[in-house]
Amino acid sequence: MDLALLRTFVTVHRAGSFTRAAALLGLSQPAVTSQIRTLERQLGRPLFLRQARGVTPTTIGDELAHKAAPHLDALVEITETGLDYESSLRTLHLAGPPEFTAERALPALTELTGDDGQGFALRASFGNAEETLEGLAAGHHDLAIGTARPRGALLTATPLCDEEHVLVAAPRWAEEIDSGQLRSKGAPALEDLPVVEVHESLPFVSRYWASVFDCRPAASGTVIVPDLRAVLACATAGAGLAVLPRYLSASALDRGEVVALHEPAVPPLRTYFLVVRTGTLAMPHIARAHEWLQRAATAWD
Repeated sequence: MDLALLRTFVTVHRAGSFTRAAALLGLSQPAVTSQIRTLERQLGRPLFLRQARGVTPTTIGDELAHKAAPHLDALVEITETGLDYESSLRTLHLAGPPEFTAERALPALTELTGDDGQGFALRASFGNAEETLEGLAAGHHDLAIGTARPRGALLTATPLCDEEHVLVAAPRWAEEIDSGQLRSKGAPALEDLPVVEVHESLPFVSRYWASVFDCRPAASGTVIVPDLRAVLACATAGAGLAVLPRYLSASALDRGEVVALHEPAVPPLRTYFLVVRTGTLAMPHIARAHEWLQRAATAWD
């Protein structure tokens, strides 16, 4: 079986589209389609179901991807190591949400970047959960951190840690709120406060309201900025209330720059996962980073 055909097949399987696979491979879409048809003729089985938007693998397609992808990844690793003969360092490509990756993962992993015979070079990129998993599946990353467990057998996820969310605002807003008005079915004392969020859909505030108050927030975003560190800066400056990870807001809470507006008995949590392509933990630098982050997470609050 031609390895080039297998490489094209795995790329299509990961991308979920002939068009996206062609762009990743630097080929035309007709060339990708032709290679997949050739492989299907050789196997005597269809590998994908063509749909209006992209393709879906058949059972045979999933089985072939599960068997072939780790070996193809290993061959790519050997090739890259051979080309980088002047350096003993391998490169780990990490992806994840900007705040958690910058504040938690990168400080932990930089301890492994020394040239001690077991270290590696580190390259990081940021993105949302969907972008990160798509990039990992397409082979752009070696290790991803996300808040969603991927489906299917192509990617393997391991729980890393839980993140507690806290409702905060500058002290002047807390002074205007009568906390006795908070009720189990709503938060009327908070509804008139401006909101700082990362997206117009208010993902953090909505999740908090649903978990703690069993309702949807009536407010809309006053300040929308796509980085939780910027959300914290705006909340500290008095722009309004925000729902933030406790680890990110802990220092500001300790200094009194923001205060917790509510302390529920069971705070909302969000789970982070370490995700790799199935089979790639056989590569020493990926396995070492994976294990190191799990160890580091035991000390994170």
